[in-house]
Amino acid sequence: MPIGKGAGLVKGSVYKRCTCRDPQTARLLGRGCPQLKRANGSWNPRHGAWHIQCDLPRRADGTRRTLRHAGYPTQDDATADLLHLNTLLAIPDRSDTTSQIGLGDLIKHTISTDGRLPDTDTVRRALQTGTRLIGQPTVAEWLDQWLAGKRNLADSTRSKYAEHIRRHLIPHLGHLRLDRLRRQHIAAMIEAIIDRADYVQAIRESGDKAACLALRGEKVTGATTLHRIRATLRAALNAAIREDLIAANPATHIELPSPRRPRPLVWTPERVRRWEADGTVPGPVMVWTAEQTGRFLDAILDDALYPLFHLVAYRGLRRGEACGLHDDDLDLTAGEITIRWQLLGEHKTPTLARTKTESSDATIALDDDTITVLRRHRAAQAKQRLAAREPWPTHGLLFTTPDGQPLQPGWVTAHFQRLIARAGLPPIRLHDLRHGAATLALAAGVDLKVVQAMLRHSTITLTADTYSSVLPQLAKDAANATAATIPRAQHHRPQHHGPTPPAL
Repeated sequence: MPIGKGAGLVKGSVYKRCTCRDPQTARLLGRGCPQLKRANGSWNPRHGAWHIQCDLPRRADGTRRTLRHAGYPTQDDATADLLHLNTLLAIPDRSDTTSQIGLGDLIKHTISTDGRLPDTDTVRRALQTGTRLIGQPTVAEWLDQWLAGKRNLADSTRSKYAEHIRRHLIPHLGHLRLDRLRRQHIAAMIEAIIDRADYVQAIRESGDKAACLALRGEKVTGATTLHRIRATLRAALNAAIREDLIAANPATHIELPSPRRPRPLVWTPERVRRWEADGTVPGPVMVWTAEQTGRFLDAILDDALYPLFHLVAYRGLRRGEACGLHDDDLDLTAGEITIRWQLLGEHKTPTLARTKTESSDATIALDDDTITVLRRHRAAQAKQRLAAREPWPTHGLLFTTPDGQPLQPGWVTAHFQRLIARAGLPPIRLHDLRHGAATLALAAGVDLKVVQAMLRHSTITLTADTYSSVLPQLAKDAANATAATIPRAQHHRPQHHGPTPPAL
């Protein structure tokens, strides 16, 4: 039966049918089943289901197509969907054949996959912006496609993108169709990540060994990582906009906790005493004093990786940069090294990659002690090469295993921690040895701009912000050193004459 709407008729019809069969012929009775109506002629609500039928725009090849959809519990439900269908069909201009065909494809696709008609606002927005109407991938499919198509990415950046996608974005959002991703979905993901991080942190602080063992290896996602996860998603969605898959980026205006850059704290005598008493570590980033650094290096003189740790402690290289240093990156006659490579990999085969940014790629000067250490290391490595039973690898790396293989960066970190425990020193991370090099340089009076160049920070603001916790003490030491240069009487005391000024 056609449905009237205003002065005209709605395209299509609403009807009721069932799945009963004729007992003799086994043919479906459909609309002719006598049980569809009661004796008084009204519809029987306990038998059959309501259907809609409507002609859709012709296919691209010009053939006709009809939509039939079943399963409505009431006539009103079916009528409402038929009216909605007519609203959708009225959106494209009659002369816009491409949009008409695309809308017909979308309606058929959505009905067959989701069991419902597409949203009016989504269709209208897609037609206005030229966004593709059909063939929308899921978020997981698009993220994989986007990352695979990214070129000229540093290996470390690609690895981080992949980690964000694998650990967070796909588990929380991957099942959603890309054009149906909304801000509330992303906000719910952020909240779930924060809740999980709070739970993991609480378990580790509880001292429950069994519970901690169950969470072994799971990272606590902090505010900085949350911002990076959101940045990865935002970049992928911006690419989807350029491909006309979506019209807007729902990740743009998501509120996140403000990240705080951890400030290095020095292991002062008081902090060491507290750590020795109850194991308290006052901050996530700790650095040794010059005396503690010296004790560590003296304690590991016979270790095979002593030259690597010496170089990091004196000149502030990153772990990957030290492990990826090549023999031809050294110019010991000129007293300098060139940072060009980094060795990446935590728990897998290490890979060699160029440094992440141009600011990381630089030449830095070496002090005389470090030059001596590296000369001795070169000589020792030459002896190892001659004594090796197997052909020495041709990668040219300066620091290797005894048989010439590349170092595993994760193992280097674990070995560093074992050496610290053996030396009885308060704990720091391997990366904190880099922070320590900067702190010691600042304490020696080296200009902040020179320290920035040594660390290869992109801006001096980053250097000053990172070491703001130690700069006040250094500034005070500098002020005292300046004051000490002014000759004064040995027992000089300031004298006040006249009444004491009143307190303000």
